[in-house]
Amino acid sequence: MGLRKGSELRVTIEKFADRGKSLARVDGMVIFVPAAVPGDEVDIRIRKLKKKYAEAEVVQTVRESSLRAKPVCRYFGHCGGCKWQHVDYEAQLEAKRQSVVEAFEHAGGFDQVDVKPTLRSVATYLYRNKMEFSFSSQRWLTKSDIESGQIFDKSFALGLHAPRQFAKIIDLEECHLQSAESREIVNRVRALARQSKWAPWDTRGHTGLLRHLVIREGKRTGDRMVNLVTSSRDSSVVDGMSELLRSSELAVSTFVNTINDTPAQTALGSETYVVYGPGKIKERIGDFEFDIGPQSFFQTNTDQAERLYEVVRDAAGLRTSDIVYDLYCGTGTISLYLSPYVRKVVGVEVVADAIEDARANARQNRVDNCSFIAGDVGKLVDPGFLEEHGIPDVLIVDPPRAGLHPRVVEQIALLRAARFVYVSCNPQTQARDLSALSGIYRIDAIQPVDMFPHTEHIESVARLTAIA
Repeated sequence: MGLRKGSELRVTIEKFADRGKSLARVDGMVIFVPAAVPGDEVDIRIRKLKKKYAEAEVVQTVRESSLRAKPVCRYFGHCGGCKWQHVDYEAQLEAKRQSVVEAFEHAGGFDQVDVKPTLRSVATYLYRNKMEFSFSSQRWLTKSDIESGQIFDKSFALGLHAPRQFAKIIDLEECHLQSAESREIVNRVRALARQSKWAPWDTRGHTGLLRHLVIREGKRTGDRMVNLVTSSRDSSVVDGMSELLRSSELAVSTFVNTINDTPAQTALGSETYVVYGPGKIKERIGDFEFDIGPQSFFQTNTDQAERLYEVVRDAAGLRTSDIVYDLYCGTGTISLYLSPYVRKVVGVEVVADAIEDARANARQNRVDNCSFIAGDVGKLVDPGFLEEHGIPDVLIVDPPRAGLHPRVVEQIALLRAARFVYVSCNPQTQARDLSALSGIYRIDAIQPVDMFPHTEHIESVARLTAIA
């Protein structure tokens, strides 16, 4: 069959592919189809044609797969968030496991790696402890908005980005990943901003005041922070927001205002002012309590973060005499969680502010067997470092999505700790890195952990042993 852009044809979806899309084949040609589910029989239209693959859109679903589920969100398919709400949760878990298997086969060249069933999330909705919403002067209308016949003010929106839209925002009245209190805050802030005629940010013109609304919650402490990100300091806006947020039913324990006066679309900024409250919230994982500031990194699924750390602890096979190196330690959450089980933990992180947070968290929790060092992981570990901190029995790494720098791979090979645990949010780069270390370490097992239900994202914990 000769395919061309605009061709329409009927296919049966075979399996999930990268980035949450699904895959079908026609005469050997791979076709990526978003919003479809394996087992669906669908009519599709070719949108993009490349030499080795094509991309298509669903025209109509002829027969639905048994793996389908009914989405709970009215914005599903329009919002760029939960792309897998239409997939049965058990099928999501298996698809995520399979994505790890395929990453290790294709990106790593491994054969028959023991990938365990995906560890399911404690909660599949209302699980996020942080939500970042954007203001925009360009509202994106959904298909149902357009078909309703209503007239909408498209000059103001507070919500999340529509897929592949850097400037246009869907005006969300609800999101099933956040708490009911968080949802109420969003809707009240929207109403106040509209009523007060506060100008939302114009991404193209770089004008306007309101940029982002970030809500962080301590799921286990009840603390709640609101961070209003603006392009400049405006006391009248801040005072108006403060009066709103002090309402007892919203239970906002602290309100801060971050200033981002650059064109960059980010909730980070040059300055953050504490309007009221302590300027931070607390959250608990295990026996430990952590301070979380406006810019602090913290896993966004608290319950599942604790399960992830349990997996890391068990994979490390810890002994009370162990020295553990935690590379890419961030704010020290894994280091502190492991500290009761070992002699000593040494955390290394290139971001100096994160190390300050890690040290503060250690002091707050009265942990005295953790040392945190700011520096480049690829350059820091040398004979002097080993003499000062000891030779590690266990090595733990939790790098960013890009994986390990080649220098870090070399350091790991030289350290040759007896036990090695690699935590990754990107199985592709994890497989690549472990392939480079395959002469040094044997993969015992891999445990996928679902941190983000209804998305294609997966956390992968690899347990390895040094080859004698």
